Amino acid sequence: MEGAGVREHPERGRKLSAVDLAATRGDHGGPVGHTGQGGHTGPPLLGVSDVTIRYATEDRVVTAVENVSFEVRAGEKFVLLGPSGCGKSTLLKSVAGFIPPAAGLISLHGERVQRPGPDRVVVFQEFDQLLPWKTVLGNVAYALKVTKRVPAGDLASHALRFVTMVGLEPFKDAYPHTLSGGMKQRVAIARSLALGPEMLLMDEPFASLDALTRTRMQEELNAIWRQTRKTILFVTHSIQEAVILGDRILVMTPGPGRVRSIIDNEAVDTPLDSPEFIAMQHRIRELLELDGQGRGEG
Repeated sequence: MEGAGVREHPERGRKLSAVDLAATRGDHGGPVGHTGQGGHTGPPLLGVSDVTIRYATEDRVVTAVENVSFEVRAGEKFVLLGPSGCGKSTLLKSVAGFIPPAAGLISLHGERVQRPGPDRVVVFQEFDQLLPWKTVLGNVAYALKVTKRVPAGDLASHALRFVTMVGLEPFKDAYPHTLSGGMKQRVAIARSLALGPEMLLMDEPFASLDALTRTRMQEELNAIWRQTRKTILFVTHSIQEAVILGDRILVMTPGPGRVRSIIDNEAVDTPLDSPEFIAMQHRIRELLELDGQGRGEG
């Protein structure tokens, strides 16, 4: 992480940031390490049942997603993986409340999702999500101010907590135009976490980053999750990214997107060159190649 003290990670041979060190110590009172699917018990937080999504173009109606069903439990990192055009981003936007399904039910705590709400916050891949005239700290504090999530007197301290969590405390007074792409995404994640949603909805947030920064951000997101146990719905077309991040991975067919398989990812906390990680990538690639897909990234 830019500007943060680091040391070697014992598993992957990478550098450990301050975020990782806090997670390794078990800061914030949470359990350390991946709990696996067995750690996500109780009723589902999110339910998607027989959902079909359509949209109209100038000359026809397109079915983007067809008869998709899955559940996401509290504290789970759930990945939607599929080729370009399979409807995975459309499905995430429907979960966010931006696009109503043509059929089926999307529910949160058993209640139908009908519109956007503060319980779901979206992190997009674009770098222009930040207010250019606000500093790093100002961007996070402003989101809290307009949503009235915390008292006015606590805005700065609350915002600083999450800026520090993503490792940007040394850059809290910097403006967006001085930040790298990865740092801008950290600000967007800090802002989203500060709002206190029940779910983070992440639409290929690292897709526009260079390969090295993208890998670093994947590791940082896992480290942040170890601290917060925030429920995450993550969209990607990268097999490797899905295996790095997902407790479970929903593999989608080409458009109209359907559920090909939902996989318990036993390789989520293993090194990238481990037999388990390589085998999981191979298993997913075989599922994608049933339709001639899966030969792209990851």
